[in-house]
Parts: sequence; C-alpha cells; structure tokens
Amino acid sequence: MNILLLHQYFLEDDDPGGSRWNEMSKIWTDHGHKVTVIAGMMHANGLEKRQEYKGKYFIKKKQGKIAVLRTHVSESYNSGFIGRLWGYFSFMFSSMWAGVFKVKGKFDVVIVTSPPLFVGVSGYIISRFKRIPMIFEIRDLWPESAIDTGVLTNTYVIKMAYRFEAFIYRKAKLINVLTPAFQKTLLEKKNVPTDKLIMIPNAADFSLSEDILRDFDRNTFRREHDLEGKFVIIYVGAHGVANHLEQLLYAGKKLEDTNILFLLIGQGMEKRRLKKMAHDMNVINVRFLDPVPKKEVFKFIIASEIGASVLKRVDTFKTVYSNKTFDYFSCKKPILMAIDGVSRALVETAQAGTYVEPENPDAFDREIRRYLMNPDRLEEEGHNGYVYAKENFDRTVLAKRYLEAIGKVQNY
Repeated sequence: MNILLLHQYFLEDDDPGGSRWNEMSKIWTDHGHKVTVIAGMMHANGLEKRQEYKGKYFIKKKQGKIAVLRTHVSESYNSGFIGRLWGYFSFMFSSMWAGVFKVKGKFDVVIVTSPPLFVGVSGYIISRFKRIPMIFEIRDLWPESAIDTGVLTNTYVIKMAYRFEAFIYRKAKLINVLTPAFQKTLLEKKNVPTDKLIMIPNAADFSLSEDILRDFDRNTFRREHDLEGKFVIIYVGAHGVANHLEQLLYAGKKLEDTNILFLLIGQGMEKRRLKKMAHDMNVINVRFLDPVPKKEVFKFIIASEIGASVLKRVDTFKTVYSNKTFDYFSCKKPILMAIDGVSRALVETAQAGTYVEPENPDAFDREIRRYLMNPDRLEEEGHNGYVYAKENFDRTVLAKRYLEAIGKVQNY
C-alpha cells in the first residue's frame, strides 16, 4: 500500500518527544508499505524555524524508510493569535501545492491529521487531483478546543472554522476519531453518519519502554540528575495555554513541606511566563527541563514516581485522551489525571492512578499526600496501567487495524 500523509507537526528524527504518526509510519514501512509525508517546517512548540529551512519553501528528506517533504510554514507561527493563524494557512497553501505538483506517484489514500483543521482543505484538493480517497483524522475537536481555551475569539474566524469543519466532514471518505467522546460528538452534534466513523486511538509504545526497562539503572540515573531523595511527579509535553501548567506551580507551593518535586519537560509559548511565575512565587519544588529525545524522556519517566496529565478545566477537554498518559502506562507509572471526562474514565477503569480536579490546588495537595502516605500504590497502579494498555492500546495492533480500515476505502 502507498500512503500519503498530511501532518503539519510530523517530527524530525532528532526532535524531542514522540509522535503517534512517526511511530505509526515506521511500523507500516517496516511491514513493507510505502509512506510519504507532507510536513511543516515549524515544530508545534518550537520558537523558530531551523536554519536549514530559512528562505526555503520545499525540502525533500528521508527519515528511515519514510519519504518526507517539508513545506513552508510562516515564522510568525509563535507571535500571537494572528501569527499562529497565518502559520496554519501558510501550511495549508504550501502543502496543497506540494501534494498536487511536488509529490509524484500513485497513492492509495491521503490521510489528513488535525489539528490544524484547515489542512483538511489541502487534503481534499490533493485527493481530487490524485483521485484517491481522503481519510480525515481528529486528534482534537477543533474549533471547540481553541474557543474554550480563549485562543479563538474572533466571531468571523469561528464561523469560518465551523464551515471548514462541516465541509471536510462531508468530503472525507472516512473519519478517524481518537476517543469515544469524539465519536459521540460527531454522531450527535455534527450529524456524521455512523458508517463514516472509525476509532483508532492513541497508543502506548511498548517497544521503547520495554527495551529501557530491561537494563535501566534507575538509581544511577536519579543520582546523575539530582533526583535522589525526591518523590518525582513528572509532566512531559507542551507548555501552552491549553495545558495551564500554573496549576502545578500552585500545587508545588502547597507541598513545599514534603519531598515532592514536579519535573516539567517540554517547550511551548507559555514556558517563559511559567518560569518567571515560578521565580516570582519562589516555588522551590518545580524544575523545568528543555525537551529531550523520546528515549531520554522514557528514562526520566521510569526514574519518576508518578506521571501527570494536565489540561485547562474546560468542557471540550473532557473529550480527549492525553498523549502522555500512554507513555506513562508503558513505563509502568501511575497517573495523576487532572483531566475530567474520558481521560479520567480511562485511568479509573484501568485502576492506574487517581483523578484530581483541574485547577484545584487543594485537590492536588490532598491526592498527592495520599500517595506519600501509601507508597505501595505506586507499583500496583503502575502495573495495572501497563497491563490495561498492553491489552487495549498496543501501537502495533492499532497500526494493523488502521491499515485494514484504509483497505476498505481505497477502491472507492
């Protein structure tokens, strides 16, 4: 099978963190399929464009067996709302041009993963020119999440976004959603037909975690990174408006009489402000680290006691699964889940952690102290999450299921 993927945030080989699609594409190519990716030149949480891309509009690369065509994204991407919006539109136009004129060969399908929502228009045009079906994937309900977090406020832009959304849903041959709540919303509120929906959720990367767990010297790693004697609660991911990480700063203040350390690894538009806030509050038990490669991230997770999944308290986020939750599962760590809705249900069903009301420092304080008083929970809940994810969210199994869904639509 020959698959064309449109993904603005497809990671470089040396980018920190992990990506659902980098890992999915690798599994597919390892099994003999071809994957070509049209991707952007700006990292989702990056502050500037790489030097190799400055002044360029298109650059072809190979990432293992995956062919990647990097296309222009405006460097205004992180300069506020207007800049971010132009970043989305610049990729929509550049990816459309690349898909129609730069990418050669016969493809079986084009998969478009969102957000941003606007890349769906590019996917539709490419699907028409190449006469192949389009599968549209929803990783986050947009524009709802942007509206709820206050990122999207302009009435005209909101109306335009909803029109884009309805158009793309009509034109997609298949729509993949990442959570049951997304599926429910599309069925009941967006009037998407049942037979157009599939659900291939986020997944746990056991190949990496199990490789590290086999021979990892946790004590030495903790000593080398000044973690000895600390009860480490790790957060890995974006430092953006949606994550609302100041709630961890407030929790840290309440827990200063303990050996708790909040370890925050990642990058984003809010990181500079958060570091200043921590300094001004004189928070002594919150440590910020720059992004690191995924293998190193897993070492930090395994060296911690608990993994935190945190988002702003808005209704839209009750529909999402947090990506980092699955990394914590695969590393056998219990989860401090500060996201209500399906993410809370996931952790409670797996008996793999505890729910904390988002933006409630007293709830953080109470639940974390319960772990301090009963540390035996750590191993039990970590094991529960690992087993549950192994049975329900193994990436290799889900990658195969995705291929089966593609096979059903490629000959329309």
